[in-house]
Amino acid sequence: MTEVLVLYYSRGGSVARLARQIARGIGEVEGVSARLRTVPPVAAITQTAAPPVPEDGAPYVEPRDLDECAGLVLGSPTRFGNMAAPVKHWLDGLGAQWASGALVGKPAAVFTSTASMHGGQESTLLSMMLPLLHHGCVILGIPYTEPALSRTRGGGTPYGASHVAGAQDDPELSDDEAALARALGRRVAALTAKVNR
Repeated sequence: MTEVLVLYYSRGGSVARLARQIARGIGEVEGVSARLRTVPPVAAITQTAAPPVPEDGAPYVEPRDLDECAGLVLGSPTRFGNMAAPVKHWLDGLGAQWASGALVGKPAAVFTSTASMHGGQESTLLSMMLPLLHHGCVILGIPYTEPALSRTRGGGTPYGASHVAGAQDDPELSDDEAALARALGRRVAALTAKVNR
């Protein structure tokens, strides 16, 4: 079975919910499955190492996950129009994978969540694409042939799946946000399947 790595960092649960919808979309493509992983948190001062396994949710990502995946979908909450520090920290540590070409030619996409409608979703999605381009990934977005992209009143962009959590940090996805996340998953999975025939 061909696997697509769905890798994310989530604090309030919104990005994790998007990840599960993306994984669901990936699973709708014959011969492709999703491998859900999360990025460990970081702190300015670290007294002890993070536990090897999170208390709940997806396991922490390991270097072999990148080697074994045939595609990648990367997610992060938005922090001032950019990806969250744990995702950037993880990306910054991929020198060996960059040198070996572990991600070259692999389909990839990105997703995010913000507290406000104009909270920097698109700039965050674009910022996550840059390292993936340096790794040689083939970047995919969501085309306007997806009807929910034109009717959404929340998240959803041509750059990737997204969610507007609002001031109360509501992790519940709208129907359109969930549909667009699944569509992105299907799109990455379909290209991954073609590349790995």
